[in-house]
Amino acid sequence: MALVEVCKQRLQSLRDDDFGDLLDDVQKFCEEHAIVVPNMEDLHFVPGKSRRKAPRLTNFHYYRVDLYFQVVDTQLKELNDRFDEVNTELLLCMACLSLVNNFASFDKAKIVRLAQLYPQDFDHIDLINLPIQLDNYIHDMKMHSEFSSLRGIGDLAKELVKTGRCASYMLVYKLLTLALVLPVATALVERAFSAMKIVKTPLRNKMGDQWLSDSMLIYIEICICFY
Repeated sequence: MALVEVCKQRLQSLRDDDFGDLLDDVQKFCEEHAIVVPNMEDLHFVPGKSRRKAPRLTNFHYYRVDLYFQVVDTQLKELNDRFDEVNTELLLCMACLSLVNNFASFDKAKIVRLAQLYPQDFDHIDLINLPIQLDNYIHDMKMHSEFSSLRGIGDLAKELVKTGRCASYMLVYKLLTLALVLPVATALVERAFSAMKIVKTPLRNKMGDQWLSDSMLIYIEICICFY
């Protein structure tokens, strides 16, 4: 998530400050390869369209705003949509379950916050008991070196079941299972949107909601069985 934030900041910096440097590099490249460079102060006209009705925009405005800003803004939008505030908080809280470096990322407050993001799975009593259970859990984990040598939270969940600790730390175990199924649940949603494009084509644009739902259910279930 830190790298994602760095990427966002770098893209924003490219958008705000670096167009001039890019333009200089492009002009040098064009001069070296005998490519005609348009005058940036001239009016820009789209080939094949009426010049009389065209908006009075300079080449500089066209290349900077209509092309350069458009590309960078598209990349920023994709990152912001994929890693919005809620998703970022969810991933950062999930990272606190990691057992790398003897549970160095463990943060009780963030793990409790993770449970709060699943109100249907953790009621008020669970949220009261979770901090106490987390104190016992992390003390137990650090006392036994076999847990710190595991490769990931998948192996950690298996070891908790194997040793019977999943019953002692059932709230922590539930958080681990939720973290493990999240990628699968996300992939299933994305697969549903992909199926929608395949099932509801321009030739089927009058398809009703119920027929679409039934058709997508059959298509997705076949894909799940295949995988």
